[in-house]
Amino acid sequence: MSLLPAIELETSSRPEAAVIWLHGLGSDGSDFAPIVPELQLPADMDIRFIFPHAPAMAVTVNNGYVMPAWFDIMDMTINRRVDTAQLLASAAKIDQLVERERQRGIDSRRIVLAGFSQGGAVAYQVSLTHPEPLGGLLAMSTYFATSDSITLSEANRALPIEIHHGIYDPVVPMALGHRADEYLRGRGYDVVFRSYPMDHSVCPEQIAHITEALCRFLG
Repeated sequence: MSLLPAIELETSSRPEAAVIWLHGLGSDGSDFAPIVPELQLPADMDIRFIFPHAPAMAVTVNNGYVMPAWFDIMDMTINRRVDTAQLLASAAKIDQLVERERQRGIDSRRIVLAGFSQGGAVAYQVSLTHPEPLGGLLAMSTYFATSDSITLSEANRALPIEIHHGIYDPVVPMALGHRADEYLRGRGYDVVFRSYPMDHSVCPEQIAHITEALCRFLG
């Protein structure tokens, strides 16, 4: 498989960590790239941020329109049906990016996965199945689409996880964020759950918490 195209931003010329950040449905890697300077990370955090672009595909819930998507969504009920095969294919593509960072000299424990909405569903799958220990998972306004079928990796049982969700999210109800939180806590994972008075978006308070999370994951 060829690597996904991506935007890369480095906070120094010699990155010692990597953050692979997955966008939501209908967007692309440029959606979150502007957040890097807003994080105001410590000067000594040498990070390569990678914002991959999802492939274009038809999305059932959007009348079959072709748009950037990590997988098809068949309905938007609380138990939404998704194309799991496509989700797993996207996860395999992200695993390739993780491996590329390893080849660039980044220790797996210095690689963080972040995902917003649909991208977060892929980030859950990648982080919790990866055969080597990763640095952390940041799941934003998202859902754990493969919780019923996933085979959890023993290497990432100690993975630190943050789940962020908007209280007024009309796209991905906060109940789905809580469902993922309960699933993970019930299996012994280290989870921080944060909620914000926002809809399906990112807010300034959350950006400060993202900075704190990255410092915790990579400190």
